[in-house]
Amino acid sequence: MRPTPADPDAWNAYLAEGNAKQARKRVAADVLLRDPSGRVLLVNPTYKPGWDLPGGMAESNEPPEQAVRRELREELGRDIDVRGLLVVDWVAPHGPWDDQIAFIFDGGTLDTAEDLRPHDEELSEARFVPLNKARELVGTRMRYRLDAAVQALDGGRPVYLHDGAAAW
Repeated sequence: MRPTPADPDAWNAYLAEGNAKQARKRVAADVLLRDPSGRVLLVNPTYKPGWDLPGGMAESNEPPEQAVRRELREELGRDIDVRGLLVVDWVAPHGPWDDQIAFIFDGGTLDTAEDLRPHDEELSEARFVPLNKARELVGTRMRYRLDAAVQALDGGRPVYLHDGAAAW
């Protein structure tokens, strides 16, 4: 017999059992930051090839928008305001990885970039580049997301992707 909320201890044990059996998703959270001339901030991670948008993986039970704020603070020493959601991309299992959910948030415009430099060993470089150059530097999957993020900025609404392609 299934417990009811009238018995809080039994109900919580029932919910915990269900929670333990359900799938967990990896969550990536990146941010689109621009400078006053419209260039895009990219970072060069030391732990993988190629350039990327700033951000990273969410920790256990961490909301994606907090993850991106934490990553920017840790990696670039910057506190940013997240201004809205631009992209959600469901990424299918690939290689040794299970599926994941990837978010891109709007970080707006940074007025000063003089002190923008890596603050930990995860990045070798951070710099603003023109959008066309950014599209060349990032990998294919990130290029799809970057294009969708720009589309979302222009269109005023978030874009939902499946493996970088429009879901509808």
